[in-house]
Amino acid sequence: MSHWLIAVVLSFSLFTHAKADEQPNIVFIFIDDMGYGDLSCFHELSADGWDSKTISRYPKTPNIDELASEGLRLTNFYVASPICSPSRVGCTTGQFPSRHLINSYLNSREKNKARGMADFLNPNVPAIARAFQDHGYATAHFGKWHQGGGRDVDDAPLPSAYGFDESLVSFEGLGDRILPPGGLSEQSAKLKRGKIEHVEKHEQTPIYVDRSIDFIERHQNQPFYLHLWLNDVHDAHKPAPGEAEKFTEQTDNINEQKFFAVLVEIDKQIGRLIQRIDKLGLDKKTLIVLTSDNGPTAWARYYRRQKVDPAGSTAGFRGRKWSLYEGGIRMPFIARWPGKIEANAVNQDLILSTVDFFPTFASLAGIDLKETFNIDPKTYFDGEDLSQQLLKNEGQRTKPLLWEYGRDESYLRPGLKRDQSPNLALRDGQWKLLMNDDGSRVELYDFRLSNREKKNVAKQHPDVTQKLSQQLLDWRRALPARTD
Repeated sequence: MSHWLIAVVLSFSLFTHAKADEQPNIVFIFIDDMGYGDLSCFHELSADGWDSKTISRYPKTPNIDELASEGLRLTNFYVASPICSPSRVGCTTGQFPSRHLINSYLNSREKNKARGMADFLNPNVPAIARAFQDHGYATAHFGKWHQGGGRDVDDAPLPSAYGFDESLVSFEGLGDRILPPGGLSEQSAKLKRGKIEHVEKHEQTPIYVDRSIDFIERHQNQPFYLHLWLNDVHDAHKPAPGEAEKFTEQTDNINEQKFFAVLVEIDKQIGRLIQRIDKLGLDKKTLIVLTSDNGPTAWARYYRRQKVDPAGSTAGFRGRKWSLYEGGIRMPFIARWPGKIEANAVNQDLILSTVDFFPTFASLAGIDLKETFNIDPKTYFDGEDLSQQLLKNEGQRTKPLLWEYGRDESYLRPGLKRDQSPNLALRDGQWKLLMNDDGSRVELYDFRLSNREKKNVAKQHPDVTQKLSQQLLDWRRALPARTD
């Protein structure tokens, strides 16, 4: 080989290695059913929404608070749905989940069909993990899946079909899984298709974190993309024996005592993961993003039978899980990437959503999605690349956010009537509009005045109401038809 050719090959090798070194690791932590007001690092950002007495009884989350102090918090962050399955589909696809006929939680075949829903996410669609896998990343998903598999759905693709090299899930998915006691776990075990281990519910989070640490240690010398999607703090809250009793002085609500114990344990386990990343010297190479999949639980039985409020806080936002009011879809958001993302920063202007993660994360990793999937990212994704907005802590989105939830009475609704929203919503800058798909219950809120969704200003702004209503209804009519 000539000296000239050797030099060219060496230069190309060094360029390729340098580019790989610049690719960030990404760790995406998705907590189940955690409200906007549940993390102590968000209490100071929510003081106008709830009273100091409520804040004072909440336990601290010191490890997540430290993550926030080293990174950026957003106060206008949204998930794609107020319920688990479509919320996760929004992360995976970068599109509004109703495009994939998944607009409620995936259930049995019969119940999915009754709602006109798919039984699982089509594995042939562009998926975020596959983009990273195709560009040399090691990929793993540990935790809740709920994009297909479970109940009587035994033919759903495994997480590997969506680009994950490794996975460990629970009863809302297939493949290797850990199953806590309960009827859904019994149904899952009968489906087989993977190594199954039976564990207590309070053991799940430590196991997922153990697997995450092991994965990171094995792949510390190459870029990795990791999901830690916890089953907690979804109820029923079942902490380790003796842990709930530690919170009897903070609250006499037994549901809240158990919830606090689970929340504190999550913080401890997430701290263990972050500390390992830092000890391995990967902190400056790793983007960590933490949020929740939807608002806190809202079962009617809490109010009706137990006559106590359900655990979990929206920090005064109206609505909870299963609602398109802010309490169901506005979540805490933290992003840490030392040296790249500003530390101890708060952005109260940028509107960001989980549907933005796909194009944003790919951009940060230098992945050309047009080349990878033969798509035009600007028209294909409902989300947009907001990487520069995160890195510079300034700027805004250009696309509105739209939601659909609850096509008929079979869809779960919050236990309190005031939290039950219309089934369509749109957020565009200062405006949020909600309405039913038959044109009823039109509600317009001006978030420059208040984001508490108490004063409907639709009559005061007829032009805005008409424009946004038409935009929302046109979008709804363009969604795919029912599966049947």
